[in-house]
Amino acid sequence: MSAIRTLATGSALAALVAVGVTAAPAASAKGLEVRSAGSCSIASTWKLKAKTDNAQIRVEYEVDSNVVGQTWSVRILDNGVRVAAGTATTVAPSGSFVFARLIPNAAGTDTIVGVATNAATGETCRGRVVFGG
Repeated sequence: MSAIRTLATGSALAALVAVGVTAAPAASAKGLEVRSAGSCSIASTWKLKAKTDNAQIRVEYEVDSNVVGQTWSVRILDNGVRVAAGTATTVAPSGSFVFARLIPNAAGTDTIVGVATNAATGETCRGRVVFGG
């Protein structure tokens, strides 16, 4: 009976350790993280993520068109003010790109908008997150 109790206790302890290890990244993260996702105007999809990174906000805007080699114009706005802009090209194997930038963390709530436009197809993607960090 003692061996069974030890095994059960050991299993419970292992389960708690596993949960602790799994939960540790979220608990030890540098701060707030918000995400959203949606569809673009034709067939592509987008994902927008914002998270705290050393007193700034790391913004990652991903567009997936499933077509390799497309060039997109990308803008990131924070509370209506453009804080980043550039171009991105979809790459193999997925036909997607990730446009990542560090932006200042303004006082109060940040409404972050990612806009991507494909001039060749006319498709537009527009994502939005509200970041309270």
